[in-house]
Amino acid sequence: MENKDLTVLVGVSGGVDSAVCALKLKQAGYNVIGAMMKVYDGEIKTIANSCYGADKNKEIADAKAVCNKIGIEFHLIDCAKEFDRLVFEKFKSEYKSGRTPNPCILCNPLIKFDMFPKLARESGLKFDKFATGHYARIEYNTKLNKYLLKQGVNQKKDQTYFLYKLGQEKLKNILFPLGGFEKEDVRAFAEKNGLIVYNKTDSQDFYKGNYAEIINAKENAGNIRHISGKILGRHKGIFNYTIGQRKGLKIAYDNPLYVIRFDLDNNEVIVGEKEHTFSKTLFAKDVCWTFYDEAPEFIIASAKIRSAGQKTDCKIYAESDGVRVEFLEPQNAITPGQAVVFYDGDTVLGGGTIEYSI
Repeated sequence: MENKDLTVLVGVSGGVDSAVCALKLKQAGYNVIGAMMKVYDGEIKTIANSCYGADKNKEIADAKAVCNKIGIEFHLIDCAKEFDRLVFEKFKSEYKSGRTPNPCILCNPLIKFDMFPKLARESGLKFDKFATGHYARIEYNTKLNKYLLKQGVNQKKDQTYFLYKLGQEKLKNILFPLGGFEKEDVRAFAEKNGLIVYNKTDSQDFYKGNYAEIINAKENAGNIRHISGKILGRHKGIFNYTIGQRKGLKIAYDNPLYVIRFDLDNNEVIVGEKEHTFSKTLFAKDVCWTFYDEAPEFIIASAKIRSAGQKTDCKIYAESDGVRVEFLEPQNAITPGQAVVFYDGDTVLGGGTIEYSI
C-alpha cells in the first residue's frame, strides 16, 4: 500500500518535534491529521510548556498554527477523565507512599498510545497509523516476525526509556519519523519550512511546581535520621524527598548528606554520605518484555535506571514476581517507583518498576 493511501493521526503538542513529525509525514505522501490530547481538567495553575497544567492556551494556539501552516486538520481530544483515572490517581498514590513514579511511563501505554487514538476514532476521525515526535525507531524483523523498538540515532535525545511498555499490537501501528534525526536537524528543518515553533523550548516536565500542590498531600512530620541511627532533624512529609536528593535537607553536618531510603513504618527519611547511595542489585516488578514472547529465566543485557542515565551492563534473573538485576558496577541512587529498562545494543528488551535495591 502506498503512502498516499494511508491516513496518519499525528499527536501534536505545540512543540517543534510533533510539528516536524507531521510535516515530514505530509511530505512523504501520507494523508495527515493533527490531534492534541487534553489531559488536564482542574483548577491548578502552572507554568506553560509542561504536560499537566491549566495554562495550555499557548500550546493549543501553536499546534493550530502549525497544522494550518502544514495544511492539515487540527482536533483537540479530551482525555482528562481517562488520564485522571488511569494515570494521575496512581501517580498520587505512589508519590504519597514515598515512591517516585514516572508519569510519562504510566501515560504512554495507557493514554497517549491507547485511549487518545481510541477517543479520536470515537470522535469520528478515521486513520490507519498513529505517529508522534518521539526520538525512537520501530523496525520490523522478518526473521523474528516481530517489531523491534530501537533507540533513536541520537542517544542523548533517545526516548525509548518511556516507551518500553508498548507491545507488538501497538508497535505495528505506530510511526516515529524523527528516530533517525538529530535534534538540531529537526530545528533547522522546522525553521527552513516556516514552522513558528522551530526555536521553542522543549517541554521536559510533567508539572512545573511543587508536587505537593497536585497530590493533595498533607503535612506528616517525622525524623530525618542518619544511617548510623542518629536523629539529625525533622521533615514535613516523606513525599517532599526522593532517593539521592542532596539539596533541601536543611541539615548542618560535617559531610554532604543524601537521601538513602525511607522508613515508612516510622515515617523517617534516612540520610547518609555519598558512598551509601550506591547499590549493585535491584528488584523490579510489573515487568513488560517488549522483545520476548515469554519471560526469560536469565539474560545478560544492559539497563538504564533513569531516562537521562547511561546504559550499564547487568545480569537479569527471573524471580517469582518480577526480576532481580545485578549490575557489574554499583549504581547511584536507584529509586523505587522509577523504571529500569533493558537493552541489547540499541534494541529495547523490556523493563519494569523498581521495588527496592541492596
